[in-house]
Amino acid sequence: MQEPENPGRSGYSENDVQREVTDLESRSATAARIFDLRRIIGGLFVLYGVIVTVTGITDSQAAIDKAQGVNINLWTGTGMLVLGVFFLVWMKLRPVAPPEDPREGPRED
Repeated sequence: MQEPENPGRSGYSENDVQREVTDLESRSATAARIFDLRRIIGGLFVLYGVIVTVTGITDSQAAIDKAQGVNINLWTGTGMLVLGVFFLVWMKLRPVAPPEDPREGPRED
């Protein structure tokens, strides 16, 4: 069996490794922003809030009387819309911070 000429070298230059690390870091930050739970929860609450609010607006008087005179679908849908919008605004005002590079040390903000 032949021994490689440089057993410590894997065929990748320092620039290749650095470029790959930078690419992985940027993908990680993008994935953290995309899969932010506030986006998912806020989006679902807005979607279901719209559905329930429309149901509340179109409820018959019999359905309202069944709930002791309270249009529960309208109130619940409105609450869900408010909560969903809160999560989405929170996400816009306080975005996910990019991960810190352990080689650079703590960042000064």
